Amino acid sequence: WAKGERLVATAEGNGPVNALDRALRVGLERIYPQLAEFELVDYKVRILEGHQGTGSITRVLVSTSDGRGEWSTVGVAENVIAASWQALDDAYAYGLRRAGVEPRE
Repeated sequence: WAKGERLVATAEGNGPVNALDRALRVGLERIYPQLAEFELVDYKVRILEGHQGTGSITRVLVSTSDGRGEWSTVGVAENVIAASWQALDDAYAYGLRRAGVEPRE
C-alpha cells in the first residue's frame, strides 16, 4: 500500500533481493519518482546466534545512496527475504524523507 493505493508488482533480477528491489521500484516509482535516484551500494547478511544453523535469525544491512549522501538500514527476521524487505522499506522511507517527501502507508 502507498498513499492509500494497493500496489502489486513483479520483477526479475540477479537473485531474490535484486528482484525484490526491482519489484518495489516498479510499484513505487510512479508515486515516488525520487526512488529512481536511489542506488543500493552495499548489502550484507549476518547470521545471529549461528548455533541454530539455517534456522537462525538473519540480519540484513543495506547501504543506499541518492548521489548526495549515503545511509544504512537494518532488517532482522528468520527469513533473509523478509529481513531484506524490512531493510529496503526503511531505506526507501528514509531516502524519501531526506528528499523532503513524506511517505505514507
